Amino acid sequence: MTPPRRSPCPVSCTLDLIGDRWTLLIIRDMMFFDKQRFEEFLDSPEGISTNILANRLKLLEELGLVEKQPYSNHSRRMNYQLTEEGKSLRPVLKVMAAWGLKHLDGTRLPLLPTSERG
Repeated sequence: MTPPRRSPCPVSCTLDLIGDRWTLLIIRDMMFFDKQRFEEFLDSPEGISTNILANRLKLLEELGLVEKQPYSNHSRRMNYQLTEEGKSLRPVLKVMAAWGLKHLDGTRLPLLPTSERG
């Protein structure tokens, strides 16, 4: 599901897909904190609501950035994992973190594993 494009600008098109206030944080949690389950995403310090989280996970799956797989006999219990396309956002998140550390007072990186800092 690709939303209609406002323009052919690649920045604009990318923001239309992942530019809301929650999507990159969910990807961050999968990429750097190995979160896979709905409940784990709810534990993030930003405090996403359940309805927004469900919506974003569904959107990420439709965009091909995330895939889900059942992790128990209960059909509603899913693990979410980044696809290769989702993993390709790693450099974007690292650059965003570096920019925030440099330009925004009070930011810090204790959240990222040591191997991911830098």
